[in-house]
Amino acid sequence: MANYCVYQDRCHQEVEQKMRDFLLIPEAKEEILLYLMKENYLNEERFTRSYIRGKFYIKSWGRNKIRNHLKFKGISEKLINSCFDEIEEAAYDHVLQKIYENYYAKQNGFKPYEKKSRTIKYMLGRGFEYESIIQILENVSFD
Repeated sequence: MANYCVYQDRCHQEVEQKMRDFLLIPEAKEEILLYLMKENYLNEERFTRSYIRGKFYIKSWGRNKIRNHLKFKGISEKLINSCFDEIEEAAYDHVLQKIYENYYAKQNGFKPYEKKSRTIKYMLGRGFEYESIIQILENVSFD
């Protein structure tokens, strides 16, 4: 299990699922979890920070999508909120604007309001906040 945690940061839920696959007795599972936490192989905060960085800087996900996926992995709301300082506000706005401009430019054969509407829907699906999208819209002009 230590090798599983060394390969990449894991959350408790992923480790517990892996142990279920091994069909271990409950006492052994508890001992393994305690060992992994004591030796710092398993650290929820480190996992959360790493996950946020990866999903934002590599996959360009917005805060809402990242938050929902972390909740699904059993991470507490408090921990999620405290770790969002991993994303710099300037970088967030830059990525938001870049994605908006790229997607808007790809929309061919639609009226401007349709392109805008489709792009906003796309951005919401990527996990960006509506308020942030509208703020970017005010700073960008295409037509």
